[in-house]
Amino acid sequence: MSARDLPARVRAHITTELAIGEPAGASVTFLGVEPIEVLRFGPAPSGLVYYATCGCSQQPMGDPADLMADPVRGPRAEVVMRLRGGADQVLRPLAVIAASPGVEGLILAEDSLIDLGEPLWPGSAFTAVVLGRSEVQPLTLSEPMSPIEFFDAVPITPTEAAWLRLRGVSALREAWAEASIDTTDPARSAVRMT
Repeated sequence: MSARDLPARVRAHITTELAIGEPAGASVTFLGVEPIEVLRFGPAPSGLVYYATCGCSQQPMGDPADLMADPVRGPRAEVVMRLRGGADQVLRPLAVIAASPGVEGLILAEDSLIDLGEPLWPGSAFTAVVLGRSEVQPLTLSEPMSPIEFFDAVPITPTEAAWLRLRGVSALREAWAEASIDTTDPARSAVRMT
């Protein structure tokens, strides 16, 4: 299987995993990397709209300046964001996150903080995301390729990002749980830090 076949497999896999119909999609192109498509699913019966990147996993993640980088082996990932009611202006920021492994050499991994330094959509209080395990299960590829991992991108405020840097992601998640914060609510306020 070639890397060019991966976007179609990723799209089919996410569509099957979410089971809420066919997605709409928008493609974003960045200099030096393959186009990134961001798929929009839903809303689901729960009211959640799912946004999923498709294209980040075409190449394994690693240092883009490494002249001896293995073009087959290495971690692969895509990003999923769940928002109650949706916020379609998040498509470009999600594509930026998905392109960052190819552009900046960023390795997408569970518990990673990715700070974009600007609102994720107009009027948003969120300027960063923290990655967590997604309900979309990994997509197994033929050997020697690593499976494609899917990570939930949870929007966070600058205050939450600062607190995460200081106290760690587990403490932030505990604070959300204690305050009954719905992290899928695009209009939520930052959790109070104590």
